[in-house]
Amino acid sequence: MGELKLMKGNEAVAEAAIRAGVDGYFGYPITPQSEVIEYLMAEKPYERTGMVVLQAESEIAAINMVYGAAGTGKKAMTSSSSPGISLKMEGISYLAGTELPCVILNVSRGGPGLGTIQPSQGDYFQATKGGGHGDYRMIVLAPASVQEMSDFVKLGFKLAFKYLNPLMILADGVIGQMMEKVELFDPIPRWTDEEIKKISPWATTGKPKTRERNVLTSLDLDPHGQEKHNEKLVAKYKKISENEVRFEKINCDDIDYLLVAYGSSARISQKAIQLAGEKGIKVGLLRPITLFPFPTKAIQEMLGNIKGILCVEMSAGQMVEDVRLAVEGKVPVEHYGRMGGIVHSPQEVVEALEQKIIGG
Repeated sequence: MGELKLMKGNEAVAEAAIRAGVDGYFGYPITPQSEVIEYLMAEKPYERTGMVVLQAESEIAAINMVYGAAGTGKKAMTSSSSPGISLKMEGISYLAGTELPCVILNVSRGGPGLGTIQPSQGDYFQATKGGGHGDYRMIVLAPASVQEMSDFVKLGFKLAFKYLNPLMILADGVIGQMMEKVELFDPIPRWTDEEIKKISPWATTGKPKTRERNVLTSLDLDPHGQEKHNEKLVAKYKKISENEVRFEKINCDDIDYLLVAYGSSARISQKAIQLAGEKGIKVGLLRPITLFPFPTKAIQEMLGNIKGILCVEMSAGQMVEDVRLAVEGKVPVEHYGRMGGIVHSPQEVVEALEQKIIGG
């Protein structure tokens, strides 16, 4: 067993970044994720691993620092919260277009606009549908515990480098601020320059006589060349969708109804299915772990046995659209959620299930 620690979700991400062999973290403080950079600054990771931690002058500067570091084949990371992620979107699109790996954490809060500093899940569209300009996708992981906040940093870099793609860890203020026991994974040494040349032969590591220059750009003024590049990206996203879907089923044997929820809403929904069971309602929970790729097939495979689905999100209803696409009208799909930073209770979820699905 690894080292056990009681930590906030934000702190777990920061410690995981050090242990995952991250070369550079570039960020800017914004509630409710400021503890990430605070922990890193206090921990002095440069003395532990040589990792660079830098508070940029803005979120825009931070993501462009990630872009530059990622181009050298280094492990680069940033974090922010909703409006800060919006500022990073141009850079994220550049990273996707240039096919550069990195990890981005969004500890989301209520919006739109500056909104509130309380938790929300209103950034689902932004994370899963691109968010920035152009035809691109990020791989999106949705942690539902402090343990997963730690684990998904390690997994995130694995997937980002496997597919040469930016990856987002989409958490919310509940998961970022709550404290739980975390089993920390053993430290992974930072890659040496020689290892980077082998792992990432595309990187800008200096030009030896044995190869042509590595040029990293998302710009192609030839429309035919740009179309070919887009077709390559689309093929990659299809491969990700075929190979990297992750989800969890909870109490899904012999059920009449299904809850679909991610992140903190999934934790609340776990208690809701217990309360519903006490009332004789047979309901299970499907928790998407990857929001892109979305577990469409997993939902479709359950349709023959259920009468209806309730999507539980702290938003006006965003993931519910992907669930409806998966269901193709075969069973009723409704949404329940609170907004503005209000966290729904398990009892409210049960009541919504009774009113919107069972009674509907």
